[in-house]
Amino acid sequence: MIFKQILKNKSFLVYGLGLTGQSVIKFLKKTKVKNIYLWDDNINLRKKFNLRENNYSIKKKFSEVDYIILSPGISLRKSNKKKQLNKNQRKIITDIDLFFLTNKIFKSVVVTGTNGKSTTCSIVKKVLSDSGYNTVAVGNIGKPILNYNIGKKKNVVIVIEMSSFQLEYSKFVRPNHAILTNITRDHLDWHGSMKNYINSKFKIFLLQNKKDYAYLPQNKNIIKLFKKNNMEANIVLNKVRIQNFIKKNISNAHLMSKSNLENISFIYDLKNNFKISNKSFFTSLNKFKGLPHRQEIFLKKNNIYFINDSKATTFTATEGCLMNYKNIFWIVGGLKKVGDRFNLSKIKKNILKVFIIGKNRSFFKNKIIKKIDFVETENIHQAVKNIFSELKNFYKNKDKIFVILSPACASYDQFKNFEERGELFKKLINYNAKKYL
Repeated sequence: MIFKQILKNKSFLVYGLGLTGQSVIKFLKKTKVKNIYLWDDNINLRKKFNLRENNYSIKKKFSEVDYIILSPGISLRKSNKKKQLNKNQRKIITDIDLFFLTNKIFKSVVVTGTNGKSTTCSIVKKVLSDSGYNTVAVGNIGKPILNYNIGKKKNVVIVIEMSSFQLEYSKFVRPNHAILTNITRDHLDWHGSMKNYINSKFKIFLLQNKKDYAYLPQNKNIIKLFKKNNMEANIVLNKVRIQNFIKKNISNAHLMSKSNLENISFIYDLKNNFKISNKSFFTSLNKFKGLPHRQEIFLKKNNIYFINDSKATTFTATEGCLMNYKNIFWIVGGLKKVGDRFNLSKIKKNILKVFIIGKNRSFFKNKIIKKIDFVETENIHQAVKNIFSELKNFYKNKDKIFVILSPACASYDQFKNFEERGELFKKLINYNAKKYL
């Protein structure tokens, strides 16, 4: 174990100066580390931090420093300094590694997977907090982990959402409870292959021992890979029986989707390991408010429901949403992810009409044409306008109508992130609903 007093004599290169990088810098300075070097591929951030290093001098630092703290999102395959990073991979660690290395007394729940991580972490936090545990959610959800100080607090449980980007470089993360929600094709442009992507996810289990728990989906390939790698943790499998039991005992509309029930069944087993009663568990679930941009039912007018699922950036995530509803006006499109597969067979019967937006419209048009009625528009503004002109023919209908933004695409062709895309959608819907419905 590396403790804070040992860190003082080590040298660090902090690569990436966003929120995570800034939290690392603050932590290292507080720990009185003297030799800290900074770098970011973005020249504006370098100017903001008044960096004296240039491209030539920073290259030497890669081989000179003891550790390279890499921010999530920086790829060894795509970075401007990929040659230096690949040469010094053994030195690369993450902010989450630093947290595990410098804190002793806490319990940890680490959640990863392609879909459902944030909602799962939020529910875990609520269930544990409601039962008296001092719980905080960090990582991809909430504030950077190094901004949190355990101090002398008791019953501390750190709930960490970890992406494949973070796990790829982590070397010292050992969760007491590790949850893998699912694995589907995603981030292949970043990882290079599906094999690399899966391997990064499985790092969540590598350092666990026989006292720890690994929560796995009912997937033969995942279970086989877990056993093949001689993982030591106790396996807890997702069970359909538990999902059905949960569904019968909750009334929370935010949690009724198949994907949510699958992930909540993990949490049911988790709460048993924390010795939390069923009564407390179901009370917490029924009080849970869903997260924004994740199958968020934000408006109901007459028999029309408006749902913001902007977080669905892959087709698998979108399919999981659309399978829950019928009579759908579906907004799809944006920047298609490399390697993502698109198959309408399970959902086409649920869809009344598709409104295609964004950069890769031709791809979706070719997939949808002759299967479902569609309209091709450039952006969300036009899509919403077209939807409201269609709704006048439906809003007096007794059947429920669902207007859903579930893009199955990244947002970067027209937006900063999925949050900005979702907020604009809600704003446009609320404005037009007041005007026309």
